[in-house]
Amino acid sequence: MGDTLLIALFAFLGAAAAGLLGALALRLLRHRSVTVSLAVVAAVSVTAMLAGTLAVAQAMFLSAHDLTVVTTVCAMAAVVSLATALLLGRWVVARSAALTRAARSLGGGGTFAAPGGGATAELDALSRELAATSAKLAESRERERALDASRRELVAWISHDLRTPLAGLRAMSEALEDGVAEDPARYHRQIRTEVDRIDTMVGDLFELSRIHAGVLPLRPSRMSVYDLVDEALAGAGPLAREHGVRLVGDGVDAAPVEVDGKEMTRVLGNLLVNAIRRTPPDGTVAVAARREADAVVVSVTDGCGGIPEEDLPRVFETGWRGSAARTRPGGAGLGLAIVRGIVEAHAGRASVHNVPGGCRFEVTLPTAVSAGAAPPREG
Repeated sequence: MGDTLLIALFAFLGAAAAGLLGALALRLLRHRSVTVSLAVVAAVSVTAMLAGTLAVAQAMFLSAHDLTVVTTVCAMAAVVSLATALLLGRWVVARSAALTRAARSLGGGGTFAAPGGGATAELDALSRELAATSAKLAESRERERALDASRRELVAWISHDLRTPLAGLRAMSEALEDGVAEDPARYHRQIRTEVDRIDTMVGDLFELSRIHAGVLPLRPSRMSVYDLVDEALAGAGPLAREHGVRLVGDGVDAAPVEVDGKEMTRVLGNLLVNAIRRTPPDGTVAVAARREADAVVVSVTDGCGGIPEEDLPRVFETGWRGSAARTRPGGAGLGLAIVRGIVEAHAGRASVHNVPGGCRFEVTLPTAVSAGAAPPREG
């Protein structure tokens, strides 16, 4: 038993010395190819066995003949180990180089395509992560292009919509200044109307800029959906009577929500104004609210005749106006974008789909129990 322990001790000391030299070599060669590292590991394995054997032989536990046999065996093992390490290293390097070439496409705006052939588990996992990242980048680039296109469209519409009232204001002010206005009082009323119109557009732009910047101040409080809908219907009543449209708000549940009353009233007001202007005279605009699990869904249904299916995904985009039949004069296409921004700031979502004879806009909000008493967001 004592000789066995001594042999184990001498073998361990010799192998440890080889291992320390191998660790130093790996540190010095850490910036080299993985092929070199694998060759060093293979060499250390064989050298550690040989060093342990030599240490045991020096301690007179092995004969000269046995030492020669063991050394020959170690030498053959070293040749096979190094050849295997070199082949494995070249294979890993080749797969890594193919993965590197495939990954370069990400920086150039392309998509990542995993190289063919087998790969190690780590390289395969890296390929999957790069593919997922490529998909996310493609989605981000698509959103950026869509946002840039909507911004350009918005600038064009705003420029057009501002030029018309400004030209009218200039003409009316010159007529008043030259004293050629036949009815100055009518001109003054028209000037006030155009100024209010421009002020509304500027206010919408300011509201949208705060939404996009994430600094929309919210002061949520617990209230009933019934009260929100009732206030919005009261505000939209005069416009509905002017257009000969009936407002219906019978199917409203008194569900509690935690929202900013002012901002949510603006959401419902925008949806109602949009619905009233798109509904023909003697038509009906219906408002409903229902509870679904831990959410409340408020819907506004109009009689616009429907929205083309290809336009449905763009309804809430900034500057979207749709077809000429749905575009009211002077509209900047901001109302529905503001609706979506305010609703999403309340951790909700806005959607639209066609129904027979028109379309239905839905606003989904968490109930007061789910929303909790979240602190107000300050700008």
